[in-house]
Order: sequence, then C-alpha cells, then structure tokens
Amino acid sequence: MADDEFHRIFDALDDLLDEERTALLEGNLDHVARLLETKETLIDALADLDANEVKPLQELDKKVRRNQVLLDSALAGIRSVAERLTALRRVRRSLDTYDAKGVRQTIDMVSDKSVEKRA
Repeated sequence: MADDEFHRIFDALDDLLDEERTALLEGNLDHVARLLETKETLIDALADLDANEVKPLQELDKKVRRNQVLLDSALAGIRSVAERLTALRRVRRSLDTYDAKGVRQTIDMVSDKSVEKRA
C-alpha cells in the first residue's frame, strides 16, 4: 500500500514539476505561484513516506533544481526591469550633468503644474 502511495505522489509531483517548467519558460509566473501550494503539499507527503527508492527521488531532485534555475533567472529579469524603470523615473525628475572638472551636478526637472491666468 505504501509503495502505491509513493508512486501516486511521485507521479503527481513529477507532472507538476513539468507543468511548472512549462509555465516558467512561458513567463507565466501567476501559474507558477498557483502551483506552489500543491507542490509543497506533495513534497511534504512524499517526505512523510518511507521511500526506499532513491533513483526516482534523484530524478525529481534534478527537476526541482532545473526549475529553481529557471525561477532564479525569471526573478533576475524582474529585478532588472524594476531597476530600469526606476532609472527612467529618475531621468524624468532630474538631469545629471558634469562640469569640466568632472563634478556631477543634478538639475531637478520638476515642473510647476499650476496655471497662471492673466487678464
């Protein structure tokens, strides 16, 4: 019975890891997030079983590590975009210039949003 349970959980986790990989490659991070709870439940269930089969677990470990590399890359990309957006916002608010001696000066580009009405 425990052997059947092990294979059921193993197969479900194996399929989920493949689904997670596909979602990561497609950039579907919402789907990856939705899979997280199920993945944690399956891993906990697998850990609770007395599994004597090491070879299948090594295959799952390879998939988990492969997906982690993809996830790390996705997060690095998100951080890069966030840094770029921050730099663009900073450019809109100010302008950095350098004088002949190489000293940086910042010119604030804040515009006055009020309108002056003249008669």
